[in-house]
Amino acid sequence: MANSKLTLFIFVYFTVIYTAKAADPDSEPFVGVNIGTDVSNLLSPADLVSFLQGQKITHIRLYGADLDILKALAKTKIRVIISVPNNQLLAIGTSNSTAASWVGRNVVAFYPETLITAIAVGDEVLTTVPSSAPILLPAIESLYSALVTANLHTKIKISTPHAASIILDPFPPSQAFFNQSLSSVMLPLLQFLSRTQSPLMMNLYPYYVFMQNKGVVPLDNSLFKPLTPSKEMVDPNTLLHYTNVLDAMIDSAYFSMKNLNITDVEVLVTESGWPSKGDSKEPYATIDTADTYNSNLIKHVLDRSGTPFHPEVTSNVYIYELFNEDLRSPPVSEANWGLFYANSTPVYLLHVSGIGTFLANDTTNETYCIAMDSVDSKTLQAALDWACGPGRANCSEIQPGENCYQPNNVKNHASYAFDSYYHKEGKSPGSCDFKGVAMITTTDPSHGSCIFPGSKKVTNKTKAVLNSTQISGAADRLRFITLSSNQISANAVAFSILLLISFICSPWWV
Repeated sequence: MANSKLTLFIFVYFTVIYTAKAADPDSEPFVGVNIGTDVSNLLSPADLVSFLQGQKITHIRLYGADLDILKALAKTKIRVIISVPNNQLLAIGTSNSTAASWVGRNVVAFYPETLITAIAVGDEVLTTVPSSAPILLPAIESLYSALVTANLHTKIKISTPHAASIILDPFPPSQAFFNQSLSSVMLPLLQFLSRTQSPLMMNLYPYYVFMQNKGVVPLDNSLFKPLTPSKEMVDPNTLLHYTNVLDAMIDSAYFSMKNLNITDVEVLVTESGWPSKGDSKEPYATIDTADTYNSNLIKHVLDRSGTPFHPEVTSNVYIYELFNEDLRSPPVSEANWGLFYANSTPVYLLHVSGIGTFLANDTTNETYCIAMDSVDSKTLQAALDWACGPGRANCSEIQPGENCYQPNNVKNHASYAFDSYYHKEGKSPGSCDFKGVAMITTTDPSHGSCIFPGSKKVTNKTKAVLNSTQISGAADRLRFITLSSNQISANAVAFSILLLISFICSPWWV
C-alpha cells in the first residue's frame, strides 16, 4: 500500500511539474527577432503582426515602444521586449515622475493584453554613449520602482543590452573579465539583476569576432559548422571544448560575472546575426554565410545544449534582425542584416524544417524540397527508398521511360521523391528533412518535360496522380492492409504487412 501511495505521489508530482512547464512558453529555449524601423515602406502594425503570426514568431524586441505596434500585439500571445532609447535616459534617470509616466504610457496601458516581458533600458550605453553611464542604473531603478508601484515587477524584467566589448580578454573564456573602468557601473548593475532575477543582456556577434581575427578564428567555428576535435577551441584552464564562437562569448560573460561573485544571473542574447551582403571589405557577408549562421543558430538554441560552462542553461537569442533596414548608413552590411526585405519576401530561405515551428513554414508562395549537394549516394538512396516506400510519395514519374527518369541518377530521383512527399504532407514542418539530406528551395527544380509536384506548371495528369496519393494516417494504413480477400490476393496482403513493418522499423523517419 505504501509503495502504491509513493508511486501515485511521484506520478502526480511529475505531472504537475510537467504541466507547469508546458503552461509557461518561456520555460523552454526560444529564438526571437529584433525589429528595426529604418525601413522604407515598413508594414503597418496590423500587417506586421499578421506577418509575425504567419511566421510563427513568438518573441520580438522593439528598439522603442511604438504604441501602435503594442496595440496591434494585444491578445496575440507574441511576447515583446520594449526599449527606452538612449536619448531618453537623462530624463528618466533624473526624474522618478518621468519614469512613472513612461511606464504608465508604455507598459500599464497595454499589459497584460500585450505580453510585455522586459524593458531594455538604452542600448550599448557604456560603449556608445559613455557620458550617460552615471545615469544608467538610476534610470533602471526608477523604472523598476514604477513597476513595483504598478505591481508588475515580478512579471516584467528590466535590464540593459551591452556590446561584447565590455568584456576584455574574452578567450579563453575562463580568463575573461569586465573592463575595469566600468566596474563602478557593472558591479551594482549586476547586483540589481541578481536581486530582481533579471538577465544580463548581451549583443554578441561572431561575425565581428571572425572579421577582426581572420586567420585565428576559423570561419567554420563562427558558423556552428561541425568540427573535428582538432579544430575545437579548448580553454586551457578548464579544458572545456568550444565548438562555436557564440558559446565561447556567452561563457566569457558568465566567467566575467563569476569574477565579481555574481553566479545567479543568466545571459540573454539580445542581438546576434550575420549580414547577407557587404562591400569589398566584407567578403564574408554573403547570403550563403548569413543563411548558414542563422539556420545553425536556431538549431543550436532549440537543441537545448547550453554552453560548455553552463550546459544546464540555454541562452535565448534574438536574431538581428527581421527586416533589412535599407535606410541605414554605410557600410553596405549595415542595411543587410535582415531575414526579410521590407515587402516581407525572404532574403534567403532558412534551413530550419524539422526543428520546431519558428520560421519553419513557407516564407514564399512556392517552395520545393530537393536533395542537398555533397550527400553520398548510399545515404540518398536509403532516403529515396523510404520516400517511395513507407513514405508513400508518388514516384511514378521517375520510373524508366517516364518524364523525370532522366537524368538517371540518385540525386535527381531523390529530389523528385522528396518534393512529392513534401507536398503530399502539405509542406508541414519536418516534411523536408530526411535525416538532414534534404533542403527547401524557392527555385523550381522542374526541367524540360519533368514537372515537379510543387510546380505551378503541374499538368492535370500529374495532379490526378498526386491526388490519388493523398491517403495518410494510421487509419488509412490499417485500411490499406485489411482489404477483404475478394479484393486483393493473399500475396498482396503479405506484401502490405511487410510494407507496414518496414514503415515501423525503418530508420528513415522524416
